[in-house]
Amino acid sequence: MANARYTIDHVQITLPREVEEAAKRFYGEVLGLEEIPKPPELAGRGGAWYRAGSCELHVSVEEMAPGANRASRRHVCFVVGDLDAEEARLRAAGVEVLPDTQPVAGWRRFYVRDPGGNRVEVAMPAP
Repeated sequence: MANARYTIDHVQITLPREVEEAAKRFYGEVLGLEEIPKPPELAGRGGAWYRAGSCELHVSVEEMAPGANRASRRHVCFVVGDLDAEEARLRAAGVEVLPDTQPVAGWRRFYVRDPGGNRVEVAMPAP
């Protein structure tokens, strides 16, 4: 039974300041997420906020070694309507597509990494 008390408002990911601009291009231009304004009291901290459906993705900068996220399996999942077209579009944009090595019944998916090393799942329900 679903828990009606909670919904997800946003997910926050972090990355090193050195890749902040590349990450903004990745989420805003490559993935095509809608950038939304950060509250004025947070705007000076860097990063960017994006809307994806009814949820927001908050991309924040923090002190960390470059590549620190690459070992992690934590991720954000974006559901798309045409997985093959999205894979082709991302490859054409120069994004490395990582195959799904642990398939889950009912889903087709692949992964990419953002410029900060965060894993991003791209998925669609299987027909």
